[in-house]
Amino acid sequence: MESLIAVLVTFALIGGTVLLILGLSSWLGPKRKNPVKDTPFECGWTPIAFPGERLNIKFYLIAILFVLFDIETVFLFPWAAVFRELGPAGFFSMLTFIGVLVLGLIYAWKRGALEWE
Repeated sequence: MESLIAVLVTFALIGGTVLLILGLSSWLGPKRKNPVKDTPFECGWTPIAFPGERLNIKFYLIAILFVLFDIETVFLFPWAAVFRELGPAGFFSMLTFIGVLVLGLIYAWKRGALEWE
């Protein structure tokens, strides 16, 4: 029961902090609207596309592939930390995991998912 209370107190503190930050930003933030300040800004250049316009599907595909391979490579760090304790079985299971990753990357490459036109 004590651990449940600790979790609830943590959530309450986090929620309070979020509400405090949102309240302070709306209270202390700028109030005057300005058409120049409200336009999108891209490093001093006029925007290529305004928000709300459709983007090319290639952008989403590359973003999903990046997240997929990025998340999967995160699993390599815990494996490397306990590599010696796992022995040969752990080595071959991780070798299989990396093999599946490489096969997925080769498949995406052959299908042209990584090509930007």
